Amino acid sequence: RCSRGYITQKGYEKKRAKLLARYIPLIQGVDPSLQAENRVPGSSQATAAVSKQQKSRSTNSRDERFRSDVHTEAVQAALAKYKERKMPMPSKRRSVLVHSSVETYTPPDTSSASEDEGSLRRQGRITSTPFQSHSNVEPWLNRVIQGSSTSSSASSTSSHPGGKPAAASNTLPCLSSISTDNHFAPPDVTTGLVEHLHHERPQVASVRGVPRGYHSSILETADGVPVNSRVSSKIQQLLNTLKRPKRPPLKEFFVDDFEELLEVQQPDPNQPKPEGNQMNVLKGEPLGVVTNWPPSLLSALQRWGTTQPKAPCLTALDTTGKAIYTLTYGKLWSRSLKLAYTLLNKLTTKSEPLLKPGDRVALVFPNSDPVMFMVAFYGCLLAELIPVPIEVPLTRKDAGSQQIGFLLGSCGVTLALTTDACQKGLPKAQTGEVVTFKGWPRLIWFVIDGKHLAKPTKDWHPQVRDASAEIAYIEYKTSKEGSTVGITISHASMLAHCHALTQACGYSEAETLTNVLDFKRDAGLWHGVLTSVMNRMHVISIPYALMKVNPLSWIQKVCSYKARVAVVKSRDMHWSLLAQRDQRDVSLSSLRMLIVADGANPWSISSCDAFLNVFQSRGLRPEVICPCASSSEALTVAIRRPPELGGPPPGKAVLSMNCLSFGVIRVDTEEKLSVLTVQDVGQIMPGANVCVVKVDGTPYLCKADEVGEICVNSGATGMAYFGLLGITKNVFEAIPVTAAGVPVSDQPFTRTGLLGFVGPDYLVFVVGKLDGLMTVSGRRHNADDVVATALAVEPMKFVYRGRIAVFSVTVLHDDRIVLVAEQRPDASEEDSFQWMSRVLQAIDSIHQVGVYCLALVPANTLPKAPLGGIHISETKQRFLEGALHPCNVLMCPHTCVTNLPKPRQKQPDVGPASMIVGNLVAGKRIAQASGRDVTQLEDNDQARKLWCSAEAKHGAFQFLYLADVLQWRAQTTPDHPLFLLLNSKGTVASTASCIQLHKRAERVAVALIEKGRLNVGDHVALVYPPGVDLIATFYGCLYAGCIPITVRPPHPQNLATTLPTVKMIVEVSKSACILTTQAIMKLLKSKEAATAVDIKTWPTILDTDDMPKKKLASIFRPTSPDMLAYLDFSVSTTGILAGVKMSHAATSALCRSIKLQCELYPSRQIAICLDPYCGLGFALWCLCSVYSGHQSILVPPLELESNVSLWLSAVSQYKVRVTFCSYSVMEMCTKGLGTQTDNLRMKGVNLSCVRTCMVVAEERPRITLTQSFSKLFKDLGLSARAVSTTFGCRVNVAICLQGTAGPDPTTVYVDMRALRHDRVRLVERGSPHSLPLMESGKILPGVKVIIAHTETKGPLGDSHLGEIWVSSPHNATGYYTVYGEEALHADHFTARLSFGDTQTVWARTGYLGFLRRTELTDASGERHDALYVVGSLDETLELRGMRYHPIDIETSVIRAHKSIAECAVFTWTNLLVVVVELEGSEQEALDLVALVTNVVLEEHYLIVGVVVIVDPGVIPINSRGEKQRMHLRDGFLADQLDPIYVAYNM
Repeated sequence: RCSRGYITQKGYEKKRAKLLARYIPLIQGVDPSLQAENRVPGSSQATAAVSKQQKSRSTNSRDERFRSDVHTEAVQAALAKYKERKMPMPSKRRSVLVHSSVETYTPPDTSSASEDEGSLRRQGRITSTPFQSHSNVEPWLNRVIQGSSTSSSASSTSSHPGGKPAAASNTLPCLSSISTDNHFAPPDVTTGLVEHLHHERPQVASVRGVPRGYHSSILETADGVPVNSRVSSKIQQLLNTLKRPKRPPLKEFFVDDFEELLEVQQPDPNQPKPEGNQMNVLKGEPLGVVTNWPPSLLSALQRWGTTQPKAPCLTALDTTGKAIYTLTYGKLWSRSLKLAYTLLNKLTTKSEPLLKPGDRVALVFPNSDPVMFMVAFYGCLLAELIPVPIEVPLTRKDAGSQQIGFLLGSCGVTLALTTDACQKGLPKAQTGEVVTFKGWPRLIWFVIDGKHLAKPTKDWHPQVRDASAEIAYIEYKTSKEGSTVGITISHASMLAHCHALTQACGYSEAETLTNVLDFKRDAGLWHGVLTSVMNRMHVISIPYALMKVNPLSWIQKVCSYKARVAVVKSRDMHWSLLAQRDQRDVSLSSLRMLIVADGANPWSISSCDAFLNVFQSRGLRPEVICPCASSSEALTVAIRRPPELGGPPPGKAVLSMNCLSFGVIRVDTEEKLSVLTVQDVGQIMPGANVCVVKVDGTPYLCKADEVGEICVNSGATGMAYFGLLGITKNVFEAIPVTAAGVPVSDQPFTRTGLLGFVGPDYLVFVVGKLDGLMTVSGRRHNADDVVATALAVEPMKFVYRGRIAVFSVTVLHDDRIVLVAEQRPDASEEDSFQWMSRVLQAIDSIHQVGVYCLALVPANTLPKAPLGGIHISETKQRFLEGALHPCNVLMCPHTCVTNLPKPRQKQPDVGPASMIVGNLVAGKRIAQASGRDVTQLEDNDQARKLWCSAEAKHGAFQFLYLADVLQWRAQTTPDHPLFLLLNSKGTVASTASCIQLHKRAERVAVALIEKGRLNVGDHVALVYPPGVDLIATFYGCLYAGCIPITVRPPHPQNLATTLPTVKMIVEVSKSACILTTQAIMKLLKSKEAATAVDIKTWPTILDTDDMPKKKLASIFRPTSPDMLAYLDFSVSTTGILAGVKMSHAATSALCRSIKLQCELYPSRQIAICLDPYCGLGFALWCLCSVYSGHQSILVPPLELESNVSLWLSAVSQYKVRVTFCSYSVMEMCTKGLGTQTDNLRMKGVNLSCVRTCMVVAEERPRITLTQSFSKLFKDLGLSARAVSTTFGCRVNVAICLQGTAGPDPTTVYVDMRALRHDRVRLVERGSPHSLPLMESGKILPGVKVIIAHTETKGPLGDSHLGEIWVSSPHNATGYYTVYGEEALHADHFTARLSFGDTQTVWARTGYLGFLRRTELTDASGERHDALYVVGSLDETLELRGMRYHPIDIETSVIRAHKSIAECAVFTWTNLLVVVVELEGSEQEALDLVALVTNVVLEEHYLIVGVVVIVDPGVIPINSRGEKQRMHLRDGFLADQLDPIYVAYNM
């Protein structure tokens, strides 16, 4: 039993065969079932298929393009071939779902099929889902039941196939009940038709940075992943999908200016090739001679206006369909005269006439006012002015409006004509004048309603000249790229075109014509304004607004006015089909021609067939339908003639889509899926010559079975693009040549922009437009065909009014197809995603081409063209600018991008010995460099004399222990101030002189020994905020013989993440005691702390706030300088916690090197804005002042959060010459003070005192940041040479530091692509792919650096990339602990070269870099060697056999869109994951997906696997301002980021 309104499959087939019998083959040898498009069954059964809600529905979801039924079947069959592929569905945060409210979505009931299908009940819909046979339905439903994640997926079954609809419907209730169990899950569970993937568990890798037996919550998120993580199962799914074989591999490569080889498509040897003979030029019938043919269009107007003044010319209708006004020929003539007179004589500026003949004038008239437009148009012609008709601008930001403005500007338009009503509706400025639209010239708006026009004087007569080659009017056209050009049409062309149309259409005097098209341009203008006047015809103009309200209006008008001709588009026929049942009594028997203006579109054939099918019973004769083809440049190219005008019978071709993509015409009999059915557009115009030429390059004639661009030579084409000589020559003056290169004619041809061929009976067939052409890896696809395929995938459920735009964008040297559709407001997430994946499959199957990006936007948000269509170029522009604001995006770069370079194959490495020999032969020196020799420097040092007394006291004073230096300073210069700590107000919070520091250290030592009961060598954790306490307790530990470890205190507002790190350092360092303040002590033992860590396992905690004033019995003296002085703990960016051991010898060597490099002595002041917990920051804060005696002004970076200018104000106030900061401090200053430099200057901030400002870093110098900092504060006197960077790492905290002497840091530019291959290739600034690298300061005294090969460990030559190795007295002596990776680090401190100098012991820094000898000279007079740091080896990503530095990819991504605030990348199972912070509205989130994917492809030849969009501040950053990418990765995999959107690229 079938539910009401369904037609059984069998009945349908039978009915269809019967209806098609009449249209059996017109082209021989074609399978009849393919031949004809299906007609809509006109029977009562089919009528019943449309339910009673017809009226209410017909308005809300019109598909603007009627779909071919064969196409729909092809699409469904194609989809049925595919097993549903598992595709991970993007994750979306709830708040982003507002576009398509999932919350309010209720599972559909059984009746929803007829309701939500919308009014487009095409025949094809009857068998529309891919599951046509009953057998398919059941398993599919079962799959849904197993895998459905929210009830919404059930709705995809609501439009049942013709099978057993009732049975299918009955399963729906159980479906929804089964799936509701999952409702608590967030909405981003995996896609609807996928079984849940709990069984796909990624393997858990080794844990990094976690001590054994440590708290399990950290174990979860290490390198592996919590086993049930949703994110990872999606990634697993993505990987499975990507394992599907790609298209056949491509063979050849071309070199893209470098060794990176981009694949280039090689022609497939089996591809179809044209085999026909070369075509000849097709000659149209000659233009007939008419005895009283007027010499110009104006003389025709004059003739009718004076001899037949009462004859009706134009009837205008209102939106109810009532005739509001009929313009007679007499009125048209007299009003045009008045306007011409007024324009030439009454408009003046500064007593000069405003206009002179030949000037251009804009015509701005709404679509509802053809009468005024016609008067304005002919008035301009009579005044010898050139009308430029344009659309009415509605807002300042209309789609394409700026381009129109550009056209008006280039045409020199200063005056716009309009109507009173229209002028009132234009946006106004405060002054009441019409605003100047964006990009428009300043216009004078002149209203042409009667009261503003002057009556001509008796002696004034216009000159009605014969048609000449002068410009008559300019028609605008928007090109594929979105630029607007003006096409000039001469008086002679205008007349010739009217003549040709009159002959081709058999127009006769006083005929009635109904025009539905826009009368301002194209066929609407040619038939309804020009040719009609030529023949004194009566035009009934149907406004677009009326068509929207009543789609049948044009048919009713044809009927009531007994019109002989109607000019329409497929859309108008299609709309009337939807509404035709409301009108029983219309008759179309008066029509002799129904001109289909867009007959060349792929979907017009089905509209024509369906329309005929329904209206044949109302008097429409089949031969009346006349498709035509036209182009803005060549005007009408071809039109089908009715038999009485001598037209041959209509033709139809069923062509293979695959062959078409190679430009070859093959009638297709085998492959029933991918065919294009096209109708002829009739014969060429009278008096024209036509040929078909190759699309690209020289216009060679095509072969008979080859698709090419149609070219026309006739007196009735456009003349030129106004003001654009170059492209005019190319288009309007093409000279087609034969294969031998002989021109076919001495006359130039005009390229039409239409792609097609000439078929049997000399009928012209059009298969596409140049504007919609997309050439993807050598094959041509037509945007309209792709739209047709997408629309055939159940369009009414998802796509709002069939609004789909298809265009291509160029990414990585090839066109990539982008499809954008408007989503219906009620479409659910799951449904949309499923529709998207099916569209991809359909296009892949039918066109054999991948879609690069598919985006859904909310209903009504795509830019509209004037008559409601989609403005394609503006849509493309928005897509590329990231302003489309989609609500769903699916990118498929993995399937589409087949021209990536080959992955790099690692060559067997050249041995280290050959490498050295090679360098010697090439005359290259081995890359090594060293700082100044410390021993020479010490001899003549001032300080030497100071130490003499100390040496006398201690005997042979071999090494300076810092504890000894502090005691000595406390004796000799007790009141000399060493430290000043500033608070956020810039006032001094505390100070410490030599004696104060010494006494506090003593007290701490006493407390450690007496209260803490500690022994010599015990480890003590110092948990203090930045301040003098930290320094005092450090020396207290040294005095007591304990080993200090400085630890950043936990953040009270963020204990959950900061406290575990403190606990970890305390445990890993085996601290026996914690020294801290009372406040922090309370915090460590608080209830809140207990939720984050086990507070029972803290060691002894002592607070040092009020300690007894006791004297220390004896200060501990180490027995050997190699004894441990302190431990330096730090978490690397890769998430590894590593502590290094610093001996007393290394500590004093470090201080000595810095003292020499920065020329520090007691009378100096330096300002430090750094964290004091590890690395060079700790050394500068705690060690150097004591060693060198200079005064340190301490600025805790945390204080800058409440007072950004604190550090710079302090530098200025204390006239500091040397200052240190971190990148995060520099960034805060640049961002926070960017607009306040004037304020600071007013407050007296002056930075001219600064000789050197050093950024303490363990990474590649951030040039852009340092440069913008320098530029910004140049106004405050900061010298451009002052800013430089330092470089240190775990094995040696200070390798380079600019210091006060020596040459300025140099910058070089290297090729980023060579860098990926571990090579350095120096290039010029500004060359493509260039990357600036700045030297990281000068190598410190006593430090030696060499560059070694990462694998062979042999020495490398100058300017070669390798690992930086360092040897120096202040190297750390080893790791205290590295958790999880002990074995890897065994050789970090004791490496030896495999060749050459194999004796020296080096420490491996783990950083890639190179040395380069410069032309500059050092202080020693030697040539200066510059060290360039490229990046940490641990951080690099190995992808496609190449080495990428995350920062390079991130820099590209940040540039991609203004709303990207920060970005971090990492890899997961060989997929590149890009996390971007969105600084803007969540609407913009999905815009970023395509832009990020594009930029990484273009600049790095990498395909992004996952794009994660998060809120600002989600990417974790450590105290040095470095991104913690591994933490981020762990957070992502554990699903802890709360992303706004996660896109999985297919």
